Amino acid sequence: MKKVILISSAINENRIAITEDGKLAEYFVETPDKEKFVGNIYLGRITRILPSLNAAFVDIGLKQNAFLHFSDVDERFKQILWDEEPERENLEDGNSFEENSVIAEIDSLIDNFKNGNGSSNGAVKDKRVDERRGNKKVDKVKERTIQLNFKLDIKENQLIPVQVVREAFANKGVKVTTRISIPGRYLVLVPDFNIIGISRRISSPQERRRLRNLAAKVTKKEYGCIIRTAAIGRNEEDFQADWEKLKDTWAKIQKKAENAKEPMLLYKDMELTTSIIRDLFQNDVDKVVVDSKKLYKEIIEYLEDYSPEFIERVELYKNKTPLFDYYNVEKDIELTKQRKVPLPSGGSIIIDQTEAMFIIDVNSGKLVSEATQEINAFKTNMEAVNEIARQIRLRDLAGIIIVDFIDMHDPLHRKKIYYAMRRAMKKDRAKAVVFPLTELSLMQITRQRISLNIAEKVTEVCPLCKGLGRVPTKAEVLTKIERWLKNFKSRSKEFRVRLYVHPHIAEYLTEGSISRLTKLMLKYFIRIKLVVDDSLAIDQFKFESIKQGKDITKQYLEFVYEEGLN
Repeated sequence: MKKVILISSAINENRIAITEDGKLAEYFVETPDKEKFVGNIYLGRITRILPSLNAAFVDIGLKQNAFLHFSDVDERFKQILWDEEPERENLEDGNSFEENSVIAEIDSLIDNFKNGNGSSNGAVKDKRVDERRGNKKVDKVKERTIQLNFKLDIKENQLIPVQVVREAFANKGVKVTTRISIPGRYLVLVPDFNIIGISRRISSPQERRRLRNLAAKVTKKEYGCIIRTAAIGRNEEDFQADWEKLKDTWAKIQKKAENAKEPMLLYKDMELTTSIIRDLFQNDVDKVVVDSKKLYKEIIEYLEDYSPEFIERVELYKNKTPLFDYYNVEKDIELTKQRKVPLPSGGSIIIDQTEAMFIIDVNSGKLVSEATQEINAFKTNMEAVNEIARQIRLRDLAGIIIVDFIDMHDPLHRKKIYYAMRRAMKKDRAKAVVFPLTELSLMQITRQRISLNIAEKVTEVCPLCKGLGRVPTKAEVLTKIERWLKNFKSRSKEFRVRLYVHPHIAEYLTEGSISRLTKLMLKYFIRIKLVVDDSLAIDQFKFESIKQGKDITKQYLEFVYEEGLN
C-alpha cells in the first residue's frame, strides 16, 4: 500500500491529507482561530467536586473550566484495590494520550499485583466468549469488566497537574486527566508509573522483546515509558537521544509547577503539522509533500534531530496546480461536507448529526441486481461497510454512531456485516467499539472523541436556520409579524411604523389584489411603511417608530420568538 502525507498551507489554515493507494484516508485542518489544546499540560485548581457525577471541574486558565472524571484520576490521588488478576494487555499506539495512559496504568497495576502488592477488596473480571458455528470457530470476542474500589484524595482549591485529552465541543469544556504522558518520536514518557509498555502494532515477538530490553536499559526504570510503533528497527542511541529530550521536558514542567501558585500552562504540545510528522511519519509512509517553504523547513529541522534518514522522503511542492487538486483529493474533501455519499453500485449513505449521536442511513437507490430483496440488501450493505468506516475516519466522527442498514432477515447476513465492519474499523487509530446488528439491522459504534469533527472545524451553525437545516415558511414569518403588531397595538398609542423585511417576505406581503400587508393595516389600524432590506435573513424583521425615528422591535417582544428578530 502506497501511503502519502500531503500538507497544504494557506493564509488562514493548514490542511493535511493522508492518502492510501491514491485514495483519501484521513484529513486534518489547523486554523489559527481554533487553538489546539489536546496534549497540553496545565497546573489546575479544583473548583468544584461533584460526587453525583463522579467528576470535578478544574480551572486551568481557559474561559471554561476543564472536566475531570474520577476514572481519569491516577493513583497519587486514590487507592485502588484489585481482587483478581486480569489478563495482561499490550499497549496500543495512537493519537490519544488518554488511551495510552489508561492502558499503561492497568499494566502498572497488574505488575504490582504480580509482585505481590495486590489486595482482595476490589474486583476484576475477565471472560472470553467464543462464538462457534458447528465445529468451526468463527470469532473470539473478549469481554472485560473491571470493578474498582477507591477512595478519592482530592479537595476543592487543590492545585494538581492535568493534561488535556479531549478538545472542548458544544457547550462542554476540555476533558483532562491527571495521568501525564509526554510523547516523543519513539517513546512516551509516563512520569507516574514505573512500567514499560509497547504498541500492539509491533507484532514480532522478537522485536517486542528487543525493544523492551532497550527501553529498560535506557530508562533505567527512572520513569515509565511506552514504546511507539515508530521505534521498530531503532537502536539504543536513538532511544537514548529521545529519552534525554523527554526527561529534559519533564524537568522543565516540574520546575514550572513548583514555583506556580495559580493555574497556568506548564507544557504546550506541538502544533498539528509537526505532531502529524511525529506521530504518523513512519516506515509505511512513502513520502511527505508540502507546499509551504516555512513548514518544509520546520519538518526538515525536526527530522534532522530524530529521523535524518526520512529527510529524503520529504518533498517541497512547486507546481502551479494546487497540491490537493494535483493529487486528486479535493473532491473527496468536499464530499466530507455533504450529507449524502454515493456508493459505486448506485446506493448511498446519508450522514446526520444530532445532539446525542451520529446517524448513518444506508439506501439502496435503484440497485436491483438480484432476484431477492434479501440478497440486494446484503450486497448494498456490504458495499456500504467500507465507505462508512472510511467516512467515520475521514470526518472524525466520535461518540455514539448508529448505522441503519437496509433490513436483512438472515442472521448470517447480519453477522457477516458485523465482522466486515470490525475489520474495516481496524484501520482507525482512534479507539472504537463495534456492536453486533440488532434484528432491525441497526448497528451501534462507539468511537473515542479527541477533537472536533471535520464539520465542526470547517463549518458553523447557519444563522438562518439555527442548525436545523430548515427555515420558517413565509406564512410562519407573517404570523410572527402579526403577533408583534398585536402586542404593539395593545401597549402603544402610536399608529405609524416602518417594517423592514427580506425581499422574499416583502413579495409575499404585497402580492394579491388585496395584499396581506393591507389586511394587516386594516385589522390593526396601523399605518405600515414597507422597506425591503437585503441584509436581513428570510425569517428576520425589524420595526421602526416613524414618530421616534428609532428601532422599537425589542420593546414589543412578548409572545414573539426572539430568533425571528434582527
